[in-house]
Amino acid sequence: MEPPHRVVLLAGPSGSGKSYIAHRTGLPVLCLDDFYKDGDDPTLPRRHDRIDWDSPHAWDAGFAVETIARLARDGKAEVPVYAIGEDRRVATRTFDLAGSPFFVAEGIFAAEIVAQCRDLGLLAGAYALRRPRGATFLRRLTRDLAEQRKAPGVLLRRGLTLLREEPAVLRRQTGLGAEAARAREVLRRVAALLAGHPRRT
Repeated sequence: MEPPHRVVLLAGPSGSGKSYIAHRTGLPVLCLDDFYKDGDDPTLPRRHDRIDWDSPHAWDAGFAVETIARLARDGKAEVPVYAIGEDRRVATRTFDLAGSPFFVAEGIFAAEIVAQCRDLGLLAGAYALRRPRGATFLRRLTRDLAEQRKAPGVLLRRGLTLLREEPAVLRRQTGLGAEAARAREVLRRVAALLAGHPRRT
């Protein structure tokens, strides 16, 4: 039986505007970045003697799917609050769908759970947001500097690495089942989904 609520997964390279587009849909938005592992977790992957936060193994996919399933079933759930500057979860909060039949779960690793969400009957759609690479680089660097996520030098080096790796990121996300789409296409698909669903409140 179809659950009362279903999820739209929104992936895309870091800095591609996932959060902005997710909120523009008008749906409740679950931030999947809050499901990163804590910085002292021994299972965190490493690259060049540093924690590789861009690896999906730095993220707790099982916990994310479990939370999405609870939201789909109950309409609300306790979710973590993650402080990126501190590399750890600092609190929890209640996330309530307020009766919406759909919600968006957005994050760079959203595509990693497409198959699981589909198999569980939770999936309403899955997209990988694509934008020009230069625009994504500038958006990401501006955001990270403004939020003081890491030291400026670290952010610049990471940004250049991600710029080079962006095509491979999108290939991986689409290979995992997310459909490559520009922002306006995502918004149009979500609007059509809502228009065809009589239970929206």
